[in-house]
Amino acid sequence: MNNRIYLVIISITCVIISGIFYNLNNTDYSARQNEHRRKLGAVYMTLNNPFYEIIDEEIRTIVENHGDILISRNPALSVDKQIEEIQNLIDEGVELIFINPVDWTKIDPALKLAYKANVPVIVIDTNVEDDKYVSCTVVSDNYLAGSQCADHLINHSSGGKIALLKHSQSRSAIDRIQGFLDKIAENPNFKVVAEKECLGQLEVAMPAMDSMIKEHPEINIVMALNDPAAMGAIAALQNINRLNDVMVYGVDGVPETKEMIYSHRMTATAGQSPKRIGRIAADRAYKIFNGEAVEKLIQLPTKLLSSENIDVNNIEGWD
Repeated sequence: MNNRIYLVIISITCVIISGIFYNLNNTDYSARQNEHRRKLGAVYMTLNNPFYEIIDEEIRTIVENHGDILISRNPALSVDKQIEEIQNLIDEGVELIFINPVDWTKIDPALKLAYKANVPVIVIDTNVEDDKYVSCTVVSDNYLAGSQCADHLINHSSGGKIALLKHSQSRSAIDRIQGFLDKIAENPNFKVVAEKECLGQLEVAMPAMDSMIKEHPEINIVMALNDPAAMGAIAALQNINRLNDVMVYGVDGVPETKEMIYSHRMTATAGQSPKRIGRIAADRAYKIFNGEAVEKLIQLPTKLLSSENIDVNNIEGWD
């Protein structure tokens, strides 16, 4: 055989063998074909709020479109459980964690765990007290949300006695209430006469509202940190036939509350976009994976939703 032909045959054979070994080394032999998929984690304060369910769905869609895996956890408003879940995700080998902190001042130990393990963190929906261990924070402009509710109140009422439904473990809730209070402080005809913590939960807000209205029957305005709390207030007021003479404000833009606004059972809400929060957070995760710079803080504007701009055609779904 001609030496030149012999060398060509040898070269081709080597290329074929190399290709076989390359494919063997890169074949995923796992049952679910996920050896080469990234794992990302998400830990919310709770998943009994549809707002967080929407955020999770948006993040999951983008993660799975990349061929990766999202592992979501629900600590049910327990700080200790949330820190435990974050440690578990780190142990499972996640490469990034989305965190919606149960308590904005007590999440620091979990952030340090992730930082020590070289796992980037993206905080969603509510800021943390110290973001030095956080790659990116994606939230609504919560101060603006509260201010928008107060603007609407001032433009539609000459004054009144106000009850606040709060959640002081959440920075977003604090900012919303503060935005509301700062704006109404400009008008001495409005006065806060009662306030209670409710964790942003309907089942807690309902008895809290019942207690406040019994102690202060003069209440004719309610500012709730979110829509579930506002719905709890509405249920309590409806039980005592006071719904028609009390203005109720919330924050979120939950489809159920938009229907309540349309039917004049609720006054207004500052609408957020959980879809945008989820999409932006997931997008920044993949920028981080690609070694790209990301913003330290992203604040999305809210939109006041009231009977003036809600009609039957835009009740369903999130804005």
